[in-house]
Amino acid sequence: MDLAYIPSPSRGVLYLGPVPLRAYAFCIIIGVVVAVWLGSKRWVARGGAKHTVGDIAVWAVPFGLVGGRLYHVITDHQLYFGAGRHPIDALKIWEGGLGIWGAIALGAVGAWIGARRRGVPLPAYADAIAPGIALAQACGRWGNWFNQELYGRATDLPWGLEIHKTESDGTVVDGVFHPTFLYESLWCVGVALLVIWADKRFTLGHGRAFALYVAAYSVGRFWIEDLRIDEAHHVLGLRLNEWTAVLTFLLAVAYLVIVGKKRPGREDPDSIDPAAHVGELTPSEPESVSAGTESSSEPSPAPSDTADKEPGQPS
Repeated sequence: MDLAYIPSPSRGVLYLGPVPLRAYAFCIIIGVVVAVWLGSKRWVARGGAKHTVGDIAVWAVPFGLVGGRLYHVITDHQLYFGAGRHPIDALKIWEGGLGIWGAIALGAVGAWIGARRRGVPLPAYADAIAPGIALAQACGRWGNWFNQELYGRATDLPWGLEIHKTESDGTVVDGVFHPTFLYESLWCVGVALLVIWADKRFTLGHGRAFALYVAAYSVGRFWIEDLRIDEAHHVLGLRLNEWTAVLTFLLAVAYLVIVGKKRPGREDPDSIDPAAHVGELTPSEPESVSAGTESSSEPSPAPSDTADKEPGQPS
């Protein structure tokens, strides 16, 4: 073993009695916690209520997990269906296999449902949560490290990743490869920082911070995807996920340009989250009278004009 290389974990599962504790799942959970924490801070800073992001995440996260798994199973169906394959394996999400494109797409549906229930505009919510999603991806990619999966081509670079494992079909993998999990994790951290900076610098709103996240992530995913050697479908010489990255990049840039011209700036803080103002009174709003208490109907006494009299004048 060369000490300059990145070692792979000897196992990705620990057992607490009969209960398996999977590192892949913990990485995803940590990512969700980070996303909700950062998203909540950004939402409150925009004028929203403290618990809105978490309440909407209750819808977005399950939808996202299902969407991520569906995308993976559909685009890599040969891993689960056909001669010698076991379709039941498509349900084993703990073994890895979540497509970020499907997670974002179906997660957005869940977020839309949650946002409608809270009376919150989805674009504003997406802007607040965007950097947190990028950091969640950065955390989640370390699950691939524990599972020794989705690595790149062989390399002799000092930060190469050592892989020693036997595949399910009996193939032995033993070598040093590009740590694409690490590349993407670091790229996602950079994307989060970029969105936070640009959001402050250009006052992004109406979904533009989220569009910047999608565009920036797609650029990184394109070149990282080109390094990977896991089985994938190819179209015109490019992996399917590379084409997806190109498409999402173009759509995100188009959204940035069009919405930037039509709706510059950011949403009015008072309009994004009704829950933030529950119990508050506007300056022009009179305080309510307690139940069962009548206001006085007696006229106010007329002001005395004594103070306006000169000394010695009759009152």
